[in-house]
Amino acid sequence: MGGVWGRNIKLSIFGESHGKGVGVIIDGLPSGIELDIEDIQFEMNRRRPGKDPFSTPRNETDKVEIMSGYFNDRTTGTPLCAFIANKDQRSKDYGKTKDLMRPGHADYTGYHRYSGFNDFRGGGHFSGRLTAPLVFAGALSKQILRQKGVIIGSHIYQIGTINDIPFDKVNIKAETLNDLRKKDFPVIDEEKGKKMKDMILEVKKEGDSIGGIIECAAINLPPGVGEPFFDSVESTLSHLLFSIPAVKGVEFGTGFDMAKMKGSKANDEYYIKNDVVKTYTNNNGGILGGITNGMPVIFKAAFKPTPSISKPQRTVDISIMENTEIQIEGRHDPCIVQRAIPVVEAATAIALLDHLVTDYKK
Repeated sequence: MGGVWGRNIKLSIFGESHGKGVGVIIDGLPSGIELDIEDIQFEMNRRRPGKDPFSTPRNETDKVEIMSGYFNDRTTGTPLCAFIANKDQRSKDYGKTKDLMRPGHADYTGYHRYSGFNDFRGGGHFSGRLTAPLVFAGALSKQILRQKGVIIGSHIYQIGTINDIPFDKVNIKAETLNDLRKKDFPVIDEEKGKKMKDMILEVKKEGDSIGGIIECAAINLPPGVGEPFFDSVESTLSHLLFSIPAVKGVEFGTGFDMAKMKGSKANDEYYIKNDVVKTYTNNNGGILGGITNGMPVIFKAAFKPTPSISKPQRTVDISIMENTEIQIEGRHDPCIVQRAIPVVEAATAIALLDHLVTDYKK
């Protein structure tokens, strides 16, 4: 079933965008983990809609109610269930267009996969609303990983054609990642960030949307994490990253640009410093043979533009099998990238914890 993921840590997400709420069941967590609830809510607020003019005005509080698996401020080791209520739905926006297949959405594919019985309101189970429980699971995972010194952080690398300064693939500081986490619009170069914001507001004014790229890093991972082939770190990460609605590309380290390089430049040569093996470069993104080498794990995830735009678009009416036109109403993000930052970090934390949790339980 598509709603269940994991080997050592198993997740099951549930809910729809305009249903009573969304949630997650997490199985395989170690017992006795003390959770910082305020920190978890901080992560939820990073993803929460309705905060600024760059996101949808749908205003959800995203307060998490832990239903099970948590007692006396610690995890019990049994399945942990969390629920996030939907408070600000406007389902009537979708009633009159339920038979019109919105371009760029999963309306048509979902219609066929579920024989027309799927909840179409706001995208239903296909909606980005389902990333809220993913962020909750990631917030828990981050707290467990931090106990092992593993820090995860990211920034908006690109919006449209405007690029931020990339991470230094070899030397990424924990302070840099922690500082980015505190920003509402996480960029390294604030001037580039201002240009990105201007571009988002411009396409919003046009009734359009824009995509972008997030660059994410995990530091202080020991060498030897992961397994070759089907359970490689890249495979696990990519599996979860491509589960995030709107992700259309993932590249590790230098990624596709390695195809232009010679082996003499692409290879990450080794050296020893203070009895620690390091590499002079990090073109492979901290992973070789599917296993971490101790350097920062670094990757980029590309997000398509939000498919809900107010410009008229061509489509079909599936109920009468005729060509027609649609103009989407409702409240939508002109750019999803800034709200996707904590989602990408959550997916990263969950994937890495799935590899490390057996070691944690020892």
